[in-house]
Amino acid sequence: MAEQAGAKRVLVVDDDEDMRAAVAEFLNMQGFEVAEASNGLEALLQVKRLRPYAVVLDIMMPRLGGLQALQHIRAFDPRIRVVVVSGVADADLLRQAALAGASACLTKPAAFAEIAAALGGRLPPARAELARVAPPAQRAGRVLVVDDEAEIREVLQEFLAEKGYDVRPAADAAAAIAAVTAEAPDVVLLDIQMPGLGGVDALAAIRAVAPDVKVIMVSGTSSVDLASRALAYGAFDYVAKPIDLAYLQRSLETAIMMKGLERG
Repeated sequence: MAEQAGAKRVLVVDDDEDMRAAVAEFLNMQGFEVAEASNGLEALLQVKRLRPYAVVLDIMMPRLGGLQALQHIRAFDPRIRVVVVSGVADADLLRQAALAGASACLTKPAAFAEIAAALGGRLPPARAELARVAPPAQRAGRVLVVDDEAEIREVLQEFLAEKGYDVRPAADAAAAIAAVTAEAPDVVLLDIQMPGLGGVDALAAIRAVAPDVKVIMVSGTSSVDLASRALAYGAFDYVAKPIDLAYLQRSLETAIMMKGLERG
């Protein structure tokens, strides 16, 4: 299991030495502890030895390809965030990566900022900067935002509406369960710490009512235990406050894409 001591450790995997070094240098500057691997087999050994928080993985490599490496990494520890980077805009390949559990799928040349955002940046953008965090979602969907803090609900509603999502708010777990029962959204953003019924219990209730709904848990703490419990109960992802909106959008897009693929 990924350990809290390695919460900022990132493994960069690419057979292109120059690309690997450039990404590693940038992530070092962002405050991450970075390790490197030049192929899929080496990546698996490093993952088991270092237990990183995340892996930036080139999908096309010698000695165990990126897709196979992704599957093995996710099998070893599904909490490790894997950002897949592809040198070709192959929709089928990226679809396979998403189904295998990639947190984000980027196409080269991927901007360093995109990679950092996919890993989960340190500071959320200011309200005035929301519109330029990321381009509009390619396929927007219906999102239920559940948080007992009105200001957070409003910020998320504004941001997601600008990206083309149909957004509904709920101030507590009871309202969220009622909303999901009445009309299931594609994704629920669920605060894990609320008065009354807590987020983990609400997650279980939502999954019982609408098992196809993707639930992204939002927490005011970076607790490994809370994240483990949420994922064990079926959460699609876990995001700590302050929320990195760029990463959140990518997680939403991946969740909705995977839901569409599951429908067939």
